Amino acid sequence: MALVIGGIVSLQFGASVAVLLFPRAGALGVVTLRLVVASLVLLLICRPKLRGYTRGDWATVLAFGVALAGMNSLFYEAIDRIPLGAAVTLEFLGPLILSVATSRRMLSLLWAALALGGVVLLGREGFDGLNLLGAGFALAAGGLWAAYILLSARTGQRFPQADGLALAMTVAAVLSLPLGIVSAGTALLDPVTLGLGAAVAMMSSVLPYTLELLALRKLPASGFAVMMSLEPAAAATAGFLVLHQTLGWAEVLAIGLVVVASVGAVRGARSA
Repeated sequence: MALVIGGIVSLQFGASVAVLLFPRAGALGVVTLRLVVASLVLLLICRPKLRGYTRGDWATVLAFGVALAGMNSLFYEAIDRIPLGAAVTLEFLGPLILSVATSRRMLSLLWAALALGGVVLLGREGFDGLNLLGAGFALAAGGLWAAYILLSARTGQRFPQADGLALAMTVAAVLSLPLGIVSAGTALLDPVTLGLGAAVAMMSSVLPYTLELLALRKLPASGFAVMMSLEPAAAATAGFLVLHQTLGWAEVLAIGLVVVASVGAVRGARSA
């Protein structure tokens, strides 16, 4: 539980810092900085071995890297157009559907419904006049988020420690690099941009993905997916503290709903 919650908080505060960086490098440029820095850090720390793996292992890492690159690029394009809370709310539909599809307990439907109610309530005000392209990017990112959950679990089973994550992050960085260069150009070399990009990489990639990968070794995919209902609440909090987006009573109530749903999901996973 602590690993998942720590990853959620780090990820959403990193996303709010990324929004502040968009005027300097654009959404794709920030994604590139985030993934490149994160891959370098993970490669230096993990020093993954390249021998002794099967074709299936490498196929899993490649698919994981593609999911990482696509999920991050689509999400950053979304938060460049719509509020952070609304974007996370729409993106969360992917893991929520996964939680219902993979669970074998009827009680999970209750927790999923409760979490969905909180997610809808949290994003209610943000949906007014929502940019349709931004909403589409968020929904597509949600689909890749569900794929990320499954591929992260498989990668953790096939590779020791965080080696698989380091390799997958490198794949994602290589895929995003051409788009970032075309989008941002020389802005990627600005010292301030590089420094902020490195901070975003640590907060939004290195720390949360490592914590989640370790957590998925102990939590089932269904329980993990419902726990991710805390994402909209964390996004609303980060938006309030960093981006000065205010919270109303509806948002506060929504946070309570998703917390209850998360606690119920974790207790149900432990019982199973």
